[in-house]
Amino acid sequence: MDRDGVIALFDYNYWADRHLLDVAAKLTPAAWRANSDVTTRGLRATLVHALDVERSWRLRLQKRPKAEWDAELDPGSYDDPTTLADEWRRDEAEMRAWLSTLDQVALDAEWNDGGRDRFPLWFFLVHVITHSQQQRSDAAILLTRIGHSPGDIDFLNYVDSASTAR
Repeated sequence: MDRDGVIALFDYNYWADRHLLDVAAKLTPAAWRANSDVTTRGLRATLVHALDVERSWRLRLQKRPKAEWDAELDPGSYDDPTTLADEWRRDEAEMRAWLSTLDQVALDAEWNDGGRDRFPLWFFLVHVITHSQQQRSDAAILLTRIGHSPGDIDFLNYVDSASTAR
């Protein structure tokens, strides 16, 4: 995958994350914190997990110390969607700054951390996107069940939205 494709996927990823957080901002504090009987985690924990995985993979792929990328974010630290959105914006800026340094050679280079997975770097970046999409799917189910459907959050909806904004 080329750099423009990777950037487009991350643009979509952050658009969809922000959209879900905007919908979640309309919830009561109890609904934000509620556990789930449908998915693995409640809404807050699901969205925090998505950010946590995005962050930990970035740090891991940057070859930062394991103690940095292995530390988990605590859902209890995010009392409301706005607090999580602020944290996500900071992390997005760090991800975008790092992505801007990658060229095609770096994206195509084999990456591994000594484990069994040895793939081009871009494979791992796509993994970040697909993992986040799974978490957003869970979050969309939870939001819909409590009467706050986020509507369509597919890639082409992002493209249409971005085209309309221009």
